[in-house]
Amino acid sequence: MNMKRMSCVVLIAVALVAAAGCSGKKKAIITPALATSDEALYKEGERLIKKDPEKALVFFRQVMESFPKSFYAQRAMLGIGETYYLKGDEANLILAAAQYRTFLSLYPSSPSAPMAQYRIALCSFNKMLKPGRDQTKTQEALTELKKTIALYPLTDEAKQAREKIAECEKRLAESNFIVAEFYYKRGSFRPAIGRLTEILTEYPSFPEMDKVFFVLGDSNFGMGKVDEAGPFFIKIVTDYPKSKYVKKAQQRLKEIEEIKKNPPKQRAPVPIIK
Repeated sequence: MNMKRMSCVVLIAVALVAAAGCSGKKKAIITPALATSDEALYKEGERLIKKDPEKALVFFRQVMESFPKSFYAQRAMLGIGETYYLKGDEANLILAAAQYRTFLSLYPSSPSAPMAQYRIALCSFNKMLKPGRDQTKTQEALTELKKTIALYPLTDEAKQAREKIAECEKRLAESNFIVAEFYYKRGSFRPAIGRLTEILTEYPSFPEMDKVFFVLGDSNFGMGKVDEAGPFFIKIVTDYPKSKYVKKAQQRLKEIEEIKKNPPKQRAPVPIIK
């Protein structure tokens, strides 16, 4: 290192020490010895990442400013993202995702790229709301998890992403069902059918598909579409013999049979089976 650069880093260190002394709160101190080593700066940030994240950020940023082309500059960029991520609140998760995106744009071939992409997904996944509430974060997480698998299919991150996708899809399906059930119980069968059909097509692995089939069948039945309703009730009886909806489905199948034998001239409103 030439004398000019050595003088610069020492001045930076002295300035930071002086700033720390003017504040009541203890700040990160970059000594002249630390200031001349990208590795030392990075390791100090890594050491502090959980203990004192604000100090860790100072060291990571100093690596990027003083040694922008070094190996540790890449590591420091990830360290900044990790620091934001570990804080866990929504604002810091947004910052973390932005940091990981920047890393991917600069180092798309890095061995750490799968981790960065997966972390972007987790920034949304960790803030998902319960079914019945706004599912924007769930949709965001699902998109980024699928991107993780598409870009890095053979990695550990892809394996973890597949597990998280199942949880996202279950949450989205349950949220759709809550809305569909709301319409169904008020006799608004058409919008209920729309929501339920989306579950069938978009989330076929939903573990409570028996209730989807029943409400879908009963919504069609309520609209007088007995031919369309029948197969859903049959599906419950044959494929879900232990379901709590079996008896209700069997009751509707008997009613459908009677309707076909004696079709009414004008059909009365159909009661919902509770």
